[in-house]
Amino acid sequence: MTTRRKFLTTAGVAGAAALAAPAVHGATKIKWRLQTYAGPALAEHIVKPSVDMFNAVQDEMEIELFTADQLVPTGELFRSMQKGTVDMVQSDDDSMASPTEVTVFGGYFPFASRYSLDVPVLFNQYGLGDIWRSEYEKVGVRWLSAGAWDPCHFATKDPIRSLADLSGKRVFTFPTAGRFLTQFGVVPVNLPWEDIEVAVQTGELDGIAWSGITEDYTVGWADVTNYFLTNNISGAWAGSFYANNERYQELPERLQKLIDMMMDHSHYYRQWWYWGGEADLRVNGPKMELTSIPDAEWQQVEDAAVTFWDEIAAESETKAKVVQIFKDYNEVMNKAGKPYRY
Repeated sequence: MTTRRKFLTTAGVAGAAALAAPAVHGATKIKWRLQTYAGPALAEHIVKPSVDMFNAVQDEMEIELFTADQLVPTGELFRSMQKGTVDMVQSDDDSMASPTEVTVFGGYFPFASRYSLDVPVLFNQYGLGDIWRSEYEKVGVRWLSAGAWDPCHFATKDPIRSLADLSGKRVFTFPTAGRFLTQFGVVPVNLPWEDIEVAVQTGELDGIAWSGITEDYTVGWADVTNYFLTNNISGAWAGSFYANNERYQELPERLQKLIDMMMDHSHYYRQWWYWGGEADLRVNGPKMELTSIPDAEWQQVEDAAVTFWDEIAAESETKAKVVQIFKDYNEVMNKAGKPYRY
């Protein structure tokens, strides 16, 4: 936030114009600004290694990385990218307030996935990528690539051992996840990402339903919450890379291909980092006590998700198409049995 305030204070009219101007070509490097939804500690894992690799393997282009809210608030990322203030974004559709038919499915769409590998399969083999690409073409933004992050669990100050314990809890979570969880008494709270830790400490928040246990430890939330609920409402966060369409089209094909490789590296890094971290920290992490809601009671939440899917599907033809893909995919996974579904 300090960086962003300083930037906004000193930029002035000339600075703002320069920020929105197209990337410079020719004798100087092409320079892009990439802002991620993640704060500094998390960005060190989910995107920075890939950006560093991209910058190191060629000298034609430099991607400058900015973390959550550093240049613009996360909720303004889409508009800023559309205008060219930011060249590239790593986020989910939901958090960046994307004006598309697929926005509701970004982040944690309840029980859309069981494991992180479900997300790339849905996008690359079951057609979600084609739908996302088409939807973003309509609004002048280039959707580039989707991948999985961690599952969605509650990290709370007080223990959650039954659905009744959720009632009245003020929780920082994603828009669609919050919409779904309100039926169980959860009160979704929207705050800047960097304010969450203090909000838990001061009592403004009772908990967080934003991540798995790996992020809780990485970003400091495990230091201010006491309990981790093992039940989750989604097996993996679904997020994407996006770019200003004009800037992307200006790039030579070789740089576009290198960006593809950078994104694949980012997706792969997260697959093993989260998968290993979630298990290790549940077993060896010293900071939070694990709690669980009995499976029979939690089934009420999974059943409610089926109804929620149908409600979303009724909103538009595109949403109905996405929901049907989820249903078709899960039918295949359930029939396949172990290890795909238990």
